[in-house]
This record gives sequence, C-alpha cells and structure tokens, in this order.
Amino acid sequence: MDLSFSKEDEAFRKEVRSFIEESYTPAMRAKHARSKHGYIDKESHVQWQKALAKKGWLAPNWPTEYGGPGFTASQKYIFDVEMGRAGVPHTVPFGPTMVAPVIMKFGTPEQKKRFLPDILETNVLWCQGYSEPGAGSDLASLQTKAENKGDHYLVNGSKIWTSVAQWADWIFCLVRTSKEGKPQEGISFLLIDMKTSGVKVEPLVLLDGTPAPHQEVNQVFFTDVKVPIENRVGEENKGWTYAKYLLEFERGNPYSAGLTRAIGKVKKIAADTKVGGKTLADDPGFRAKIADIEAQITAMEFTELRIFSALSTGGNVGPESSLLKCRGTEIQQAISELAVEAVGFYTIPFVEDGMIETNEPNIGPDYAMTTAPYYFSLRKASIYAGSNEVQRNIMAKAVLGL
Repeated sequence: MDLSFSKEDEAFRKEVRSFIEESYTPAMRAKHARSKHGYIDKESHVQWQKALAKKGWLAPNWPTEYGGPGFTASQKYIFDVEMGRAGVPHTVPFGPTMVAPVIMKFGTPEQKKRFLPDILETNVLWCQGYSEPGAGSDLASLQTKAENKGDHYLVNGSKIWTSVAQWADWIFCLVRTSKEGKPQEGISFLLIDMKTSGVKVEPLVLLDGTPAPHQEVNQVFFTDVKVPIENRVGEENKGWTYAKYLLEFERGNPYSAGLTRAIGKVKKIAADTKVGGKTLADDPGFRAKIADIEAQITAMEFTELRIFSALSTGGNVGPESSLLKCRGTEIQQAISELAVEAVGFYTIPFVEDGMIETNEPNIGPDYAMTTAPYYFSLRKASIYAGSNEVQRNIMAKAVLGL
C-alpha cells in the first residue's frame, strides 16, 4: 500500500486548511468548545453547511451528476482527515450522507429533482426515523404502522432517539406496511414532511443534561399522519433493502483524525493537571494509558487507509464499515474515560447548558465544563448506527465468512 500523497493532493490539503481557517469562525469555535454533545445551535450549523455548499464540498461522497465535487479517493481521505483534525462541527448527516444516497439509487426522477438540490444547499434539514421503543438494534421488530389508503398512507406510531428532530424539516422513516412473511419483508421507506398535521416532537434529556431547545435527541409521534404515496422510496414492503444500503453510509466514516485530536486534548489536560507537585503527564501509569490509545489510533488509521485506498476502484465501503464503527466508537469511549480521569474532581460540577452565555465563572478550567457530559453522551456511541454486538455478527458473517 502506497501511503504517499502527490503534489496535487498536498496542494488540496492546503486548500482545505485555508477554507477551514476562513469559514470556521471564532464564534463557531467558541460554541463548539462549550457543546456537551458535538452539536451547536441550528443557525451556526446551517451557516457552516452553507459555507461548505458554496465551496462545493458539502457532499463529498456524491457523484458529480448530482452536484458532488468529484473528489478522488485520496482527496476524500484528506478532506475527512483535515476536518477531523480541525474539530469542525460535523455536517448534520441525515440529509446529505444518509437519505440522499438512497434517493439517488432507489428514488424516482421526480424525487431526485424534488429533494436532492435542497439537501445539497442545506435549504432543508432531515432527521432519521428508524428506532422505536422496543425496536432499536432489533430494527425489524418496528411497529409504526402505515396503512395504504390509495393516494396516501396513514401513519401511526412513534420513533425514538431522533437526533435534531426539533430542527428538521423532513424525516425519513421505516414503517410497517405488511405483517405477512418475515418481519423484514413488510417494511417500507417513507419521506415525511415534519410540518404535516399529526407530527409531534418531544425532547429527551440525556445524561449530559442538555435541556430543550439544545437537546440532541427526541421522540417523534405520528397520529393519523397523511403521507402521499409518491413520498415512498422504492417498492412497498422493500424498505429493509434500502435501510441496509443507507446504514453502510452511516457507519463507513473515518475516525482516526478526530481521535488523534481528542487524545491530543487529553495530553494537554494531563500536562496542566498537577498531582503531588508533578503533572499527570509525568505519571508513568497515565503515560502508558495514553500510549496504548495512541497505538490503537495508529492501527485504526492504517485500517482506514487500506479500506479507503480500495475505494479508488469504485464501490461502497461495504461490511467493513462495521469494523470502522466498532473500533472507532470504542476508542472514542476510551478517550472520554481518560479525559474524566485527567480532569478529576472538576468534572463533578453540573453545568445546565454550556451553550448559553453566562456571567458566572466556570468552576475549574474551561475544558472541565464539558468533560463529564461528553463522557456520558458517548455511552451511546457503541449503540447507535447498530450496536457493536450486532456489528461483530455482521463482520463474522460478511467479512470473515464464519
């Protein structure tokens, strides 16, 4: 595997860094530093995404025929790495990264014309309606019902853990349209306008303590919601196929650059934390923990390079995306645990909402305010996008052939 980059690639790297320096404003940086879960406010997210869209970089995975930038495999990798290293707000993924590829592959020409341009320009925001109470990783057991009434579906049920639903204009949903055959065979894929009568969003407050309207997740209720038949993607009762295709894009993202930045922050905290007259960074036991995680990140980076190098021949990440998801989230959690250890007692004070400016001084260093909440928030990382236990089953079957 050739790990060197061409002169053109290095010039592109400089272009990405210049863009970040210009577009990732001091105000965004300040808000992001105070976020407990990685999201900032809607206005700032839209501002960031529109800057990406203007540059033509909002949807790096999109083919050029739909407005994608036409990145080479190395450019895509460099783009992801530089964004991760800079710690920019992540693009709200549900539109450009998740539902858009499904519409491109399985949608009608009318659906592509209607939805893709607005997604690409961040004129609308999307959320994902997959999990339900009692149907998380066992997604095939979902019960939200959609009755075919001829020209529309009548949808009743609810979706849970719906990230940024309070911002969303649209939601893509898996719904049950039949109880015949296997559970997977009676599911359809619907696009639902969040302004439709009967749609209700209720906030869920997590362990990080972030209150509405800045919460990350919600529960969405559907009561006799009318959804036009033309808002169904693909065939009725074939939604499981489209859902599996979408999850490849949800899971198949690089982690190593963001992990490197996160462990770098822990090292800075350790250098600032004194224990018995010495810094925590001088403690051999703590240094060993740092070194162990850095070795795992290096292994993760080389795994990503192997996978994304193979993409230069075309195709999707495939089942290897489960490997990235498992290791990436596990290392994320390990780093957050080490951060709590480094910050120590200053993780204890509860800050109701870090994104609300206040005249009251922080208790402890600025970085202490979000350390514990972010640790709590990351407990979900090994569950969302398919729990890691399920991902290991996928790897065993699809990758190892067991």
